[in-house]
Amino acid sequence: MSTPSRRPRRTSWARRAATGLLALAMAVTGAGIVSAPAAQAAGPTVVSLTFDDGNADQLIAAQTLNRYGLKGTFYVNSGTIDTAGFLSLSDLRTLAAAGHEIGGHTVTHPDLVTLPSAEATRQICNDRVNLTTWGFRTTSFAYPFASSTPAVETIAKNCGYNSARGLGDIQTRFSCAGCPLAERIPPANPWNTAAPDQVENTWTLADLQNAVTRAESVGGWMQLTFHRFASPATDPLAVTPALFDQFAAWLKTRPSTTTVRTVDQVIGGTVKPAVAGPAVPPPPVGGNLVKNPGLETLTNGVPQCWNEGGYGTNTRTFSVVAGRTGARAERLVVSGYVDGDAKLLPALDLGGCSPSATAGRTYNLGAWYKSTANTQFALYYRTGVGSWKYWTSSPWFAPSSTFQKATWTTPPLPAGANGLSFGLNLFSNGTLTTDDYEMFDVASVPTPPPPAAGTNLVQNPSLETAGSGTFPQCWQAAGFGTNTPVFSTVPAARTGTKAEKLTITNYASGDAKLMPLLDTGTCAPKAVAGRTYSVRAWYTSSAVTQLALYYRNSAGTWVYWTSGPWLAPAGTYTQASLTTPGLPAGATAISFGMSLFGNGTVTTDDYAMYDTVGAPPL
Repeated sequence: MSTPSRRPRRTSWARRAATGLLALAMAVTGAGIVSAPAAQAAGPTVVSLTFDDGNADQLIAAQTLNRYGLKGTFYVNSGTIDTAGFLSLSDLRTLAAAGHEIGGHTVTHPDLVTLPSAEATRQICNDRVNLTTWGFRTTSFAYPFASSTPAVETIAKNCGYNSARGLGDIQTRFSCAGCPLAERIPPANPWNTAAPDQVENTWTLADLQNAVTRAESVGGWMQLTFHRFASPATDPLAVTPALFDQFAAWLKTRPSTTTVRTVDQVIGGTVKPAVAGPAVPPPPVGGNLVKNPGLETLTNGVPQCWNEGGYGTNTRTFSVVAGRTGARAERLVVSGYVDGDAKLLPALDLGGCSPSATAGRTYNLGAWYKSTANTQFALYYRTGVGSWKYWTSSPWFAPSSTFQKATWTTPPLPAGANGLSFGLNLFSNGTLTTDDYEMFDVASVPTPPPPAAGTNLVQNPSLETAGSGTFPQCWQAAGFGTNTPVFSTVPAARTGTKAEKLTITNYASGDAKLMPLLDTGTCAPKAVAGRTYSVRAWYTSSAVTQLALYYRNSAGTWVYWTSGPWLAPAGTYTQASLTTPGLPAGATAISFGMSLFGNGTVTTDDYAMYDTVGAPPL
């Protein structure tokens, strides 16, 4: 599944206010400055081992804790449970049965500071509701990216949590010189407890031990935060299982004044009732369901309500550039491509930004794009617990040097789904610029008026706009059987500067032809069942040719329909034409081309398709 990348932790609101630093990827982050305690004899020291994000490899750490009789706190995102790479619900129940604590970390791991208050409340409260419904005592919370403000802290408190942890306000050799060596017990602010920076692959056994011994020198609480476990620890957020085992063995031998406890054991308090966040407003009856569709409003340099997403091995760079309409569009550049994709898409949240949708309904998607490579819509839907799942992808849209509109109608939304997110992706090296997104419930979209009489329904009819490879935009190769077709764009046009040449060799059976894209979007000429149409094309040919026609049925599948009479070879441009029978019931579009069914060459240009009512004369 492709999801937005999890960024490095943010600087805490307290330190941002003190220093004026605004970057999201600061090495020093935190959750509120805690004053150094007055000089006194060192008291007892408590160590809490915490694990963020619910990564499946944290089971390695759990096995180590069990072996040494230690208990940890696992902060999980309920929306990722039972998905690839993350803990399962069965895993959580096994952890809880062994005495470990299950804490909240939001449903989908957003940066809470960037969200509207209602969405931040849904993320924190609904996560706790999910965990409580699954049977866990859920009293402790950790801010994703250690990102909080006083307003967000109040939300955590009102959702029923007894504590909430930040990062970066306890001194280590990596950061926060001059900060306290341990958090107080009880903390001055339970909803912004202080902890060192997260443990990363640069930490050594000595660093872990020093964090504890420095806390022992003053007494208090030391929370250590782990994310990943792997050998070798190439991920910056990973440590090796061997290092963690060594540290756990060392912790087990500390004096009796140093104990290892879960966060819940340190904070105490009763389990408060679970409180759901505000309901997501129902989707509007009509209108564009995408928020900030023109990408005009920015938050931290990213279009508000949008995420930069992708997966696999590739290097993706996003930037804001001049828009098709308005001032802004989004440019994506992919390099070093091996696999996966990259895309901009509406935030995978609980409804504050992502378009609400209804199971069983179908939706018309649209976006304007320029691209140096093929692109397509990638779609995700939100489940009842707030998790997001990959759903499906559209057909490919050809490269274009100018803004073109990609459109696609979805299948019915799966049962239980209540939200939809989509984006045009790149799945190769290239550049993609997008703007002006839209999503409409098909049931609410009024039927567009028919085109004016005499309108040519073929897109790019003279083949002048280049598309993918050797093919004009909105056109493709088609054919079947045993033969060798070669297509090329040539300057020997009837009008303009481009025509398309098809050469067949090694013919044994079947045919080959150039046709408008057999798509579900804007390229295939739209048509109405029961109507008749005049299809036309100009050609030169060294062999017999004919018009071959296909239609798109109500299921979106293309079906062979009929063919015209054979047309004699022609040394100069000659117009081929055919008046169709009535279009079959349920059909929504027509595609046609000049078919070559023997060795030879055919060159075509200036295609047209008209409703026979009002069609111009031949």
